[in-house]
Amino acid sequence: MKKFIKEKKISIIIRTRNEERWIEPCLKKIFEQNYKNFEVILVDNNSKDKTIQKAKLFPIKIVKIKNFLPGKAINLGIKNASGKIIVCLSAHCIPIENNWLNKLASNLKDKKIAGVYGRQKPLSYSSDFDKRDLLNLFGPEKKIQRKDTFFHNANSAFRIDVWKKFPFDEKTKHIEDRIWGSEVIKKGYKIIYEPEASVYHWHGINQDMEPERCRKIVNILENLDKDFKSETFESEKNLNCVAIIPLRGKTTRIDNTLSLLDVTIAQLKKSSLIKDIFLATDSLETKKLGLANKIKVPFLRPKKIIRFYC
Repeated sequence: MKKFIKEKKISIIIRTRNEERWIEPCLKKIFEQNYKNFEVILVDNNSKDKTIQKAKLFPIKIVKIKNFLPGKAINLGIKNASGKIIVCLSAHCIPIENNWLNKLASNLKDKKIAGVYGRQKPLSYSSDFDKRDLLNLFGPEKKIQRKDTFFHNANSAFRIDVWKKFPFDEKTKHIEDRIWGSEVIKKGYKIIYEPEASVYHWHGINQDMEPERCRKIVNILENLDKDFKSETFESEKNLNCVAIIPLRGKTTRIDNTLSLLDVTIAQLKKSSLIKDIFLATDSLETKKLGLANKIKVPFLRPKKIIRFYC
């Protein structure tokens, strides 16, 4: 394997946007690697901080991209590369050991291996959400994936001949690596998880639980493979659920046009299982608001009833 690595030039692609905090330690650790036959190509998306200034302290090539999409940025970097092996590394990922590069690339000797991704470890000040996700997902045991399509470009490697067959999707805004992993697995290739090729990744893989990003990723995954599609039990399709909203007095207003009752009703209407929504209130104003939202308010609760028991 050592002979294989020495014969192959490696191109390391790093995508950046305002990474002045991380780019210098990232590059410093790259240039401390035991294996020296590599080039670094930084694909920068209009950084406004000192990212470029700090990156220029190292012998690297800089490529600019204006309209950033993750797969498009990687493809652009590779088009400017001269290596036979491509390594993708996030600018805020720091290789831990000096044999990181060798450990990643040495798995690619087998032509049946499409790509390899390494371990990601949190830092002491990473959020607990990120620590949990990284520690659970990236374990200490090496894996050869024949059906599992998971792949992660924060710390990955693949041969350029495979990339020519399967370039990264240039339209998706998220998980271009998972889409790529699905494509190569379907074509009979395998993916390797190599825990000995470890990096520190401070923010984890789920972007601090940002809900809208999560919704978009789930949508991509469910359309990527029927095995990822969420299903409903047949018995649940015929359920006739009723929601009751108990509310004393007037609802709290968020602004001049929206109230907490409006938000509650809107969320309940999103459920395919809820067939009817009832409002139980003692306030005429609240009743009118419920009727305006087209839910049922069959009566006003008597004032003598002190509280609801739910």
